[in-house]
Amino acid sequence: MTAHSSPVWLISGCSTGFGRELAQQTIARGFKVVVTARDTSSIADLVEGHDNALAVALDVTHQASIDQAVKTALDRFGTIDVLVNNAGYGYQSSVEEGVESEIRAQFDANVFGLFALTRAVLPAMRKARSGHVINITSVAGLIGFASSGYYSASKHAVEGWSDSLALEAGPLGIRVTCVEPGPFAPIGPDAPCIRRRATLPDYAETAAARMKATAEYSGTQKGDPARAATAMIAITEHDNPPRHLVMGAWGHDAVTSKLKERLAEIEAWKQTSVETDFPE
Repeated sequence: MTAHSSPVWLISGCSTGFGRELAQQTIARGFKVVVTARDTSSIADLVEGHDNALAVALDVTHQASIDQAVKTALDRFGTIDVLVNNAGYGYQSSVEEGVESEIRAQFDANVFGLFALTRAVLPAMRKARSGHVINITSVAGLIGFASSGYYSASKHAVEGWSDSLALEAGPLGIRVTCVEPGPFAPIGPDAPCIRRRATLPDYAETAAARMKATAEYSGTQKGDPARAATAMIAITEHDNPPRHLVMGAWGHDAVTSKLKERLAEIEAWKQTSVETDFPE
């Protein structure tokens, strides 16, 4: 990523979850860290007493807020070496019962806000010919789950976009990693999530059943956010960081199983695929 002994990190969504844990660990290591949240009172404790850290208000759904946060970071530290796109939230409903305004609001935060913040940071990384963009997606960005159709769609969008960004920015010295957590224990309050109960009887055994199951295991997840944050820091210091970093044993097994299943199906239908070309 960078030869700097004290790289500059900008992390979105630091009031809770991975963002908060990352902020704590990077600050403790002496890195220069721009800690952000919509309400800076929720992150004031993270930067108190630390000259290497700065708390900045950031709402990724508003361009003016993004522009001001990035300007403040650059004015204070001169560059941005690592951008962690962590801001966002979950949404659970059956596909049919999703609420249009809520779906669009989630995409504004999870997708379009992430795109906009990255666009604002890229000029500094291009100038330095160095940088690392870490996008916190989810196992749901690689696998669709009942009751998580819209959340999965938002994370799938970031995964595909990240593939393109990696191809464009890679030759400029900018690395791109998607971090795909499976079930992780929450830090503080449960991660923000809008839930619309599946009420249609036809979805009782699919969307409704999974929503019930996820509610029941909340708080018992095996993923350790502290270890996840340590792993994310480690990849920024690696000469060849991964494009994808699935987190947690459950997530690893689920993703690899799904990819094998998908490849087998594609190969099974290869003849039909190739026959759609014009004849030789």
